[in-house]
Amino acid sequence: MSTSYVVRACAALALAGCGLPSLAATPATLPDTLEQRVAACTACHAVKERGDAFFPRIAGKPAGYLYNQLVNFREGRRHYPMMTYMVDHLPDAYLREIADYFSQQHPPYPPTQAGSGASASAASLARGQTLMQQGDPAKKIPACVACHGSALTGVAPAIPGLIGLPSDYVNAQFGAWKNKVRRAAAPDCMAEIANRLSEADVAAVSGWLSKQTPDAAARPADSIAMPLPLNCGSAPAP
Repeated sequence: MSTSYVVRACAALALAGCGLPSLAATPATLPDTLEQRVAACTACHAVKERGDAFFPRIAGKPAGYLYNQLVNFREGRRHYPMMTYMVDHLPDAYLREIADYFSQQHPPYPPTQAGSGASASAASLARGQTLMQQGDPAKKIPACVACHGSALTGVAPAIPGLIGLPSDYVNAQFGAWKNKVRRAAAPDCMAEIANRLSEADVAAVSGWLSKQTPDAAARPADSIAMPLPLNCGSAPAP
């Protein structure tokens, strides 16, 4: 009897002593919880943070900011095929639920990743600190702390924290704004700022940020002085 005949017979009989699993086996039942539903998110945005330059920390970001980004991917203002595929058909209410979930997660920050910031010179780091804390009035660049909070941990409900972001990720996002690959609701204040920064300024900011050690207990601020230095569609004035 040929081997191919045996294989066909076993496939047909399934349980006739050939050791093949039942075709009618009951699939595993997964719990219908939001934690289970967002497993697709944590496959990349890991629960145990890695400090990945491609998949940024979303845990603990303000819910309004996370919601805005999900909408931006869904509506084509941001471009990453995997994200667009995941949110393309999700309604606003579900996106808000996902955003609320991740805003309440606060895992420890991962060890600082060297990235491009590892080679930053002392002069570049000093320039980065100046831009972060004071801005550059001559170039109409506001201080980053004026919007992102004095501790750079973000401001509820919709301004993200910057602390803990890898330098390579920060560089990539500024490049995306400059190249109009990343956009936000108009007026797009970050696109304006990105285009006022030179490449050296971007490297200075990302390098300085990569040298800062996040406080494990850090949380987004509840409020910030208004008005903001620039009008921002993603964070409209109250």
